[in-house]
Amino acid sequence: SVHVLSPGYVNARLEKETPIFNKQRIDFAPPEKINSLVVSSNQLCMSLGKDTLLRIDLGKPDEPNQVELGRKDEAKVYKMFLDHTGSHLLIALNTSECLYLNRSVQKVRALSRWKGHLIESVGWNKFLGSETNTGPILVGTAQGQIYEAEISVSEGSLFSTNPDQYFRQVYTLEEESGPAPVCCLEIERGLEGKFFIIATTRKRLFQFVGKVPEGTEQQGFSSIFAMHADHLPSFREFPASFGFSEIAFYTPKLRSNPRSFAWMMGNGVLYGTLDYSRPDSILSDERVWVYPSDIDITVNKPISIVLTQFHFLLLLPDRVKAVCTLNGQVVFQDLFLEKFGLLTRMIKDPTVQQIWIHTEKVVFRYHVQRESRDVWKMYMNMNKFDLAKEYCKDRPECLDIVLAKEAEHCFQNKRYLDSAKCYALTQNYFEEIALKFIEAKQEEALMEFLIKKLSNLKPSEKTQTTLLTTWLTELYLNWLGILEGDPSQRNLYLDTREKFRTFLSSPKNKDCLFNNRASIYELLASHGDTEHMVYFAVIMQDYERVVAHHCQHDEYDEALNVLSRHRDEKLFYKFSPVLIQHIPKKVVDAWISMGSRLDARNLIPALVNYSQSASTQQINEAIRYMEFCVYQLEETQQAIHNYLLSLYALCRPDSLLSYLEQAGTNPNRIHYDLKYALRLCAEHGHHHACVHIYKVMELYEEAVDLALQVDVDLAKSCADLPEDDEELRKKLWLKIARHVVQEEKDVKKAMACLSSCALLKIEDVLPFFPDFVTIDHFKEAICNSLEDYNKHIEELKREMEEATQSAKRIREDIQEMRNKYGSVEPQEKCAACDFPLLNRPFYLFLCGHMFHYDCLLQAVFPNLPAYKQAKLEDLQKKLAATSQPSKSHHRPKDADTISLGKGQQSREQIKADIDDIVAAECVYCGELMIRSIDKPFIDPQKYEEEMQSWL
Repeated sequence: SVHVLSPGYVNARLEKETPIFNKQRIDFAPPEKINSLVVSSNQLCMSLGKDTLLRIDLGKPDEPNQVELGRKDEAKVYKMFLDHTGSHLLIALNTSECLYLNRSVQKVRALSRWKGHLIESVGWNKFLGSETNTGPILVGTAQGQIYEAEISVSEGSLFSTNPDQYFRQVYTLEEESGPAPVCCLEIERGLEGKFFIIATTRKRLFQFVGKVPEGTEQQGFSSIFAMHADHLPSFREFPASFGFSEIAFYTPKLRSNPRSFAWMMGNGVLYGTLDYSRPDSILSDERVWVYPSDIDITVNKPISIVLTQFHFLLLLPDRVKAVCTLNGQVVFQDLFLEKFGLLTRMIKDPTVQQIWIHTEKVVFRYHVQRESRDVWKMYMNMNKFDLAKEYCKDRPECLDIVLAKEAEHCFQNKRYLDSAKCYALTQNYFEEIALKFIEAKQEEALMEFLIKKLSNLKPSEKTQTTLLTTWLTELYLNWLGILEGDPSQRNLYLDTREKFRTFLSSPKNKDCLFNNRASIYELLASHGDTEHMVYFAVIMQDYERVVAHHCQHDEYDEALNVLSRHRDEKLFYKFSPVLIQHIPKKVVDAWISMGSRLDARNLIPALVNYSQSASTQQINEAIRYMEFCVYQLEETQQAIHNYLLSLYALCRPDSLLSYLEQAGTNPNRIHYDLKYALRLCAEHGHHHACVHIYKVMELYEEAVDLALQVDVDLAKSCADLPEDDEELRKKLWLKIARHVVQEEKDVKKAMACLSSCALLKIEDVLPFFPDFVTIDHFKEAICNSLEDYNKHIEELKREMEEATQSAKRIREDIQEMRNKYGSVEPQEKCAACDFPLLNRPFYLFLCGHMFHYDCLLQAVFPNLPAYKQAKLEDLQKKLAATSQPSKSHHRPKDADTISLGKGQQSREQIKADIDDIVAAECVYCGELMIRSIDKPFIDPQKYEEEMQSWL
């Protein structure tokens, strides 16, 4: 493991102890020596001894399957080939024969058409092959011929047929000395039906490229090889050879195309990627990695090669070496003990990415674990930083190292902006990096570093955020100041200005800038950058500063636009006194657009200050806003109405009177101050308005007195107002009459006053006339007055006669009532208790209802007012206190009882008083019954008790 000491990652362990290639010995002791072993799709097949074949499904390792080859001769297994599905096994014998075994059967079949050929390699068809049919495949022989063949197993057939469908030669591979063994064959399909066939000899690597028409794939690859019948295909050739070669491929995912290859040959390992988009050659990015120095191909030449994503493994007789494909360095070596024997072969199962190695006695398996763990280091050392970061993006301690290396690399190559971006992502000391850029005089890169660093800070790191924000502001202002003075840098200036504004308006920086806005303002002011001061103030919503700036520079329209856009009432109150002096109409329009959000009382000082030094036209703007408040917003504040009155009195007398009249005459509904209005109108000589105010204040005498100075008709309208006070009304009319007679000396108009007011008589007006006036002027008035008196006297006589007759009739009715009586039958019953009436004292009413005294008292008492109840109780007590018992309550007494003693007279009076209360009216026919119509039949307090009595 590696330890790195770095700020932010102290003693960070880069890797765990687990090796990339983890070896495991298989717990298997073969009864005979292992000749050959192949693995594919988790299916393992090994040849033991001379005649035994062992098949193991690695998913069920405890259920091996043994098959006998059934050979009696000296034939030995030369090589075995297993297809990608693990279904088809080809067994090449050293006697130039070939056997076939399908996974689903137990019997080995001989391929008769293949006889006479020593098989060196097989190119399986991964696109058409299935578990029962191989599809067209390619077979390479030791004599250099390439054959096309197909093997098929008939399921459920009654007759045994040959599995090999055909076996025909399609090509012969040659080297300088003639035909050479076909060491390896690989078939791959590219884009648009294009096929790539790779074939290798000991020194050459051939490529056959061609299209197979769609739908004819089953016909094989003869057409591709036929294209190269007259000329050699493209090939790679290397001078050295150790008698054979082997090619390995790396496929990242199951059922995908290989992505890279490694060809082991005499000069080393040719490694590259596979690019299926290329027209003529699939091989790309090729390079040759020479063998490590301890490998001598004359003594211990490599036996096999296996390719993984980032390594190729070389099998030597006693060890395994893993070489990184990125830098050619040996990163792993595993030495095997002599007791296991010499290593024979190494193969990889492409479907599960496991590597198998065997000797004649032992089988080993390698698991590849986290192969890419150290790839980042290699890419970093190769300066391929993007790839390095890709392979350590989930390991921050490694990513920090890569970023630091990349930053340093960019700095050394004077790519300062890229360096700053990388440094900002590292955990290196901030001060060191900042000083580095300062010493290099790279302010732009320093700004980039600070911006990136700021964006990576956490919200809790407020001190660092404040420091970076302030520093960046200073750097931006310096940079803008330098660029602004250079006309050739105009575009850069505009770009930098835009970046600065983006920085100021960034939501992430908003809180920090707001909390430190005083410092930012000072920086902006120290650089004299008023443009950005205003911009920053707008961002901070410090509109007061913005408006003040516009006002100081006589930009009143701009100031008003800011106020109108942000609609802040306090700012309107503060700046309106200044703005209205210069753009009154626009200001009033803005006030009106604000509507009820503005309190007009707070704007009055601005209007007062403005109207005192302004012309009539400017005062009209003040009146327009006040009228809006009064008539549109229906303001009731007294200050607003008083100020509007003062403006009317000053400039618009006609509007003054109409306003007063519209306000009405009810003092409780008038919103202006009556006394202030009266004084104001008097000062400006608006007598009509004063008369109206006097009328509202009900000061009718003052109203008439003032009206007489203006218009007699106005005075007359005032004199009729006190309708409920005839004496006052008469007094007011006398004032008018005196004025007409004495001031205007108009007798006819004075006579007209008499006809206008019925309260005035000629005798009331005569004292006002001078002595020399002749009677001819009011002869008619005197005659009319005498006639009125005569009519009044006659009316009084008639009323007296009617009163005398009424008194006479009343006396007769009283006498008649005294003599009125009623008869009661013996069987009559009380209307309340339904008992015989004559048993107890009773009352008889004109309506015919009859009640016992006590029954009537019981019915009437609860409905009497409290004071009558108290009086009745008092009378009952007084009656009980007298010695004489009660005899009757229904007969009126004769006049003779007056002569009785004093005590008897008191008793009769008490009885009469009780009768007046109790028997004033029939309890069923009088008002008592009407008043009780809304009362419930059962008292609510006794409802529950009554309800229980019914259960």
